[in-house]
Amino acid sequence: MYNQNADFNYLIPQLFALSAKLEGEGQYNNAKLLRSAVESFSRIAALEIALPSDNVELASEVNRVINAISGLDISPDLTDAMKRGSNAMADGRLPLINETPNPYVCRICGYVTLEKPTLNCPQCRAQPGTFKQFMPVFWLANYDPFQSLKILRQTPKDLAVLLEGLSESDMNLVPENGGWNIRNAVSHLRDAQGVMEFRIQLMIEQDNPRLESKAVFAWAADEDDRPPETEEIFNTYNDSRHRTLLTLENLSLKDWWRKGEHEEFGTLTIMQQVSYFATHEITHFPQIEALINNVA
Repeated sequence: MYNQNADFNYLIPQLFALSAKLEGEGQYNNAKLLRSAVESFSRIAALEIALPSDNVELASEVNRVINAISGLDISPDLTDAMKRGSNAMADGRLPLINETPNPYVCRICGYVTLEKPTLNCPQCRAQPGTFKQFMPVFWLANYDPFQSLKILRQTPKDLAVLLEGLSESDMNLVPENGGWNIRNAVSHLRDAQGVMEFRIQLMIEQDNPRLESKAVFAWAADEDDRPPETEEIFNTYNDSRHRTLLTLENLSLKDWWRKGEHEEFGTLTIMQQVSYFATHEITHFPQIEALINNVA
């Protein structure tokens, strides 16, 4: 339980400082425990904060945070990128990689740059290879090829088990919060699978192709050209998955590093794309399970 009386202004920097000192003493296992405490405390505290869902209101919240940190010792390049991202969100679109580049933070002194470091840190002289890169989502590096293939094989089977015995009316039951129903969630998985299949084929056939950013989340409730039965949507998803698995299983290991240029995420490899979609998919299973429990 989050203790609101805890002095986070002291604890978080202290935990970071101690973990860095422990690393310097070769105490890596002790350091990892302190770093995990920082992550845990921060996420628990974040759960107590209510935020809006509307993009314009969210952009206002981001701008308030930008104003709060602008007076601190933080890179103006970073806050400028935050402003560009916030403006894009207020305009109803996703910011692209050229507007919001991946930041790199020096693990020693906290210096921030929006370009991949090639020289030593200008503040503490740390080597460029020691900077921590912040990617859009951790999913891009979550699994290696063999782990990704294992998950991609299993998730359609798990989804079939979850859907077994449900009627079409069950699939279309709208939850009390007005969010997605089961049919929407299955449609979303089918759409995401289709994007993955297309991108993998494109990256195999072309050298460094352009990968368009797709608002797949927004398609879930769009019933245009969807079959009447959710079972048909699942079958389309499952057929596409079989084709993708066949392609990936016959792909040489070196070709997993073939690249594409994603409008939103920058340069990505096939391995990163597959890891992304494999992880993305399993994040929706608790949502589907909750929807099924509501039906019951």
